[in-house]
Amino acid sequence: MSTQPAFIAGPPSEVLVIGAGAAGLSTALAAAPRAVRVLSLAEPARDGASTWAQGGIAAALGAQDSPALHAADTLAAGQHLNQPDAVARLTAAAAGVIDWLQTLGAHFDRRDDVLLLGREAAHGQARIVHAHGDATGAEVMRALGAASRAARHIELLAARRAIALAQDASARVVGAWAWNGHALELWPARAVVLASGGYAALYRSTTNPAASDGSGMALALAAGARLTDLEFVQFHPTALAPADAARNGQLPLLTEALRGAGATLIDRHGQRFMLAEHALAELAPRDVVARAIAARRLAGSAVFLDARAAIGAEFPQRFPTVFAACMQAGIDPRAQPMPVTPAAHYCMGGVFTDDRARSTLDGLYAVGEAAASGVHGANRLASNSLLEGLAFGRDLGLTLVADLPRGGETPQPCPRRHQPLAADVRAELAALLWAQAGLVRCEQGLALAAAQIERWLDQQAADSSGADLLRFAAAAVAAMRARRDSIGAHWRSDAQQAA
Repeated sequence: MSTQPAFIAGPPSEVLVIGAGAAGLSTALAAAPRAVRVLSLAEPARDGASTWAQGGIAAALGAQDSPALHAADTLAAGQHLNQPDAVARLTAAAAGVIDWLQTLGAHFDRRDDVLLLGREAAHGQARIVHAHGDATGAEVMRALGAASRAARHIELLAARRAIALAQDASARVVGAWAWNGHALELWPARAVVLASGGYAALYRSTTNPAASDGSGMALALAAGARLTDLEFVQFHPTALAPADAARNGQLPLLTEALRGAGATLIDRHGQRFMLAEHALAELAPRDVVARAIAARRLAGSAVFLDARAAIGAEFPQRFPTVFAACMQAGIDPRAQPMPVTPAAHYCMGGVFTDDRARSTLDGLYAVGEAAASGVHGANRLASNSLLEGLAFGRDLGLTLVADLPRGGETPQPCPRRHQPLAADVRAELAALLWAQAGLVRCEQGLALAAAQIERWLDQQAADSSGADLLRFAAAAVAAMRARRDSIGAHWRSDAQQAA
């Protein structure tokens, strides 16, 4: 271990939240009057993937719908690897979440003062609440951000990267160590909440911002928390394909709602191909659609999402976010099909939590995409992600009001130093995971990935934040190797030969 640098010790708080997306801010708001401190990489309410969510929030609000029907669709999409009790809690909470957001000032799409409900893949009913067509995440985060900035019990601290969980001699989590760009900081707390998002940005092509790279899960793993279901990574079928096929990083998302509105997938000959792949065609589960697109691209055929007939001239009004992204790329979706590619989008696994969002470490909680709460199983149902962060974040905040854990002892010295992966290694890791641990996997490719990650680890300082991220990547690859069958978002080309 390296010599510890000088650090700044901040005053203790009752609750420390790492991450300022939908899950983190929902937790913070619901925890009033507890003193809550929120650490975020970016400006609070613009931290992580929540702002980019286009699809909406699933809620059984229609006359023919019910939480039980919503739960049945959620279980089916998750291949029944979900925890039924967690799914029931989620779907029962959905209507209350929409009401709560509206009291905070969120504006959802309406017609004649009635909420408009859209339909997305694998939903049996129209139950998706949207804002400004395809800007639901941005509108939700606007409302949560405004409420959080106005809340007297919340302190928002930006430009902080958590590099280690602070633990006492008994391994209880008693705060977090963060890097502020200049110095190390210690932020003590009686309860620490990981709301740091998923790890889709570890992949070469993703719909997520760079911060969604699994760093929060890496903190938990390094501290000794249990992680689970890391093999289940959902690839969104329709990201806007870049002109440069070798481009790395975040790609514009072409929301599921486009297909819900009637847009179709066509090959380079203009032929609609999903009719032969699944009874639900373009509204099949995301893993089915993504693999069908990937297979055609691998065979040399570009794939396009065609919204000319279904949406046409209404595109700028109905889907302004997608329209702007397409126009910036030189594509007019009113008159041209949009080139698409699958991209890493959402991670069903994460820090194992119980029904009160508690991890396996005393003092540590997790919520949102950072948590494996049991609601998604092998594959997340469309528009359940914002719902999970909001619903379970609120539940956790209320839990901490009623039952805040006791304080821990003096934290041990910081076990890590801020030394992220070198840019070239990070880019190579993204390409490696995309090629060998992506949409379709096999033992040979996963073994190659595991061996390369080990070589990088040998070259990285063992007590660095970069090494923690590599260990997390190794854990994800190990989970993919351990599950030798194909199910949900985890697809193995060698499943027939698995022993």
